[in-house]
Amino acid sequence: MLEIGTTAPNFTLSDQNGNSHSLSDYKDKKVLLYFYPKDNTSGCTLQAKGYSETLEEFTNKGVTVLAVSKDSVSSHKKFYDSKDLKITLLSDEGLEVIKAYDVWKEKKLYGNTFLGVVRTTYLIDENGKIAFANDKVKAAQDPVNMLKIL
Repeated sequence: MLEIGTTAPNFTLSDQNGNSHSLSDYKDKKVLLYFYPKDNTSGCTLQAKGYSETLEEFTNKGVTVLAVSKDSVSSHKKFYDSKDLKITLLSDEGLEVIKAYDVWKEKKLYGNTFLGVVRTTYLIDENGKIAFANDKVKAAQDPVNMLKIL
């Protein structure tokens, strides 16, 4: 996980509609950037729906919400449409951004060890610095917890 106070790595990724987004597009704005393991899974759906339902509150606080996983643009589009999401889903199939933000880690599930995305939320300030970082995210509570921090 990146440390608070460090400069957030810039990136350019495609969203669920194939549009490009760069962190530098949001210069002078706060960005809530969260990483999640997989589209259409229970925890990831709860988190994405929670952020979609509270998006207006984030917007009113001057915060842009971006979500990143290694799923494809087409997978993101299906997830976005089927769950009626409102947040921007960014595709990082090449894992460049996922690795740059240090969220590609060894995980264990049912006795198996594998590499995967650790659910992590970053708040990036208007100067492009990490203002908050959490890699112990509870999917369902993440949106509400982040609103309390703002």
